[in-house]
Amino acid sequence: MEEGLEKQEGFEKTEREEIFSKSVRAGKRTYFFDVKATRKNDYYLTLTESKKRFNRDGRFFYEKHKVFLYKEDFDKFLDGLREAIEYIKTTNPGPTRVFEGEDEEMAEANVHSNFSNVDFDDLETKKD
Repeated sequence: MEEGLEKQEGFEKTEREEIFSKSVRAGKRTYFFDVKATRKNDYYLTLTESKKRFNRDGRFFYEKHKVFLYKEDFDKFLDGLREAIEYIKTTNPGPTRVFEGEDEEMAEANVHSNFSNVDFDDLETKKD
């Protein structure tokens, strides 16, 4: 069965019901923070990054990357996130946002000049 599909009383449900949803627009990306419930009504969080991309023929599509975060991992995840953010702020405090009067393309060029380009498709995930 595909991810997110489940059978209930003779019909397929394609997505779990969202309990809470928050979207954050950040430049060319949108981040979605969605609280959902398991079959046993235990809440979990999905983090989704969505970015508009264009095919060679000019039609657009949304490239999405999703992370599932379960309650038992919240504290460790938050600790790791805080540590990584603090490291970036203290070791590479370059410009990270668009300032008034600065266009988005110029701001993105400034940000990319301070960070390495990482293709997440090239990273391997390790299972504990």
